[in-house]
Amino acid sequence: MLWPFNHFRKPRTPLRGTIEAIYGMIVTQAREPLFYRTLAVPDTVNGRFDLLVLHLWLVLRRLKPAEGGAALSQALFDHFCNDMDDNLREMGVGDLTVPKRMQAFGEAFYGRTAAYDLALTGGHEALAQALCKNILNGENIAKADQLAAYAEAAMAGLDGLDDAMLLSGSARFPSPEDVGARQ
Repeated sequence: MLWPFNHFRKPRTPLRGTIEAIYGMIVTQAREPLFYRTLAVPDTVNGRFDLLVLHLWLVLRRLKPAEGGAALSQALFDHFCNDMDDNLREMGVGDLTVPKRMQAFGEAFYGRTAAYDLALTGGHEALAQALCKNILNGENIAKADQLAAYAEAAMAGLDGLDDAMLLSGSARFPSPEDVGARQ
């Protein structure tokens, strides 16, 4: 008699290459210099973190309805956490301090994504206000308005992709310059 040992296997996790490709797409876009030059995002560790969180939120939001979206989202979030941990260690943060910093990153991530999710129910102005507060340090609502237009264009672009294109990691975000020019 054969025993059903498959019952004890861990659920399949998304392929590492898929997660790395998607995360690479997110990081590449968050590093786009136009955000810092044109949209007044502070070119600081915090400003870069905030843009990374924005783009991660955009992709996670799109992954929700995808087949296997929950597992993909979790794997992508785990990759983000590992990247943050690695970056802290590269910056020389001590082993005893890393967990506290990671907790702060987690709180920032969940706080910002909750604010962005809530803002979506309030329309463009609410999203601009949330982005102004969380990314632009409460300053320059005009630039936050452009950043909100960018986020909306990115959402529309991601929503228009089929799952295979998104999962390939070859999807592209709109250029912040193109979106800003339409304002």
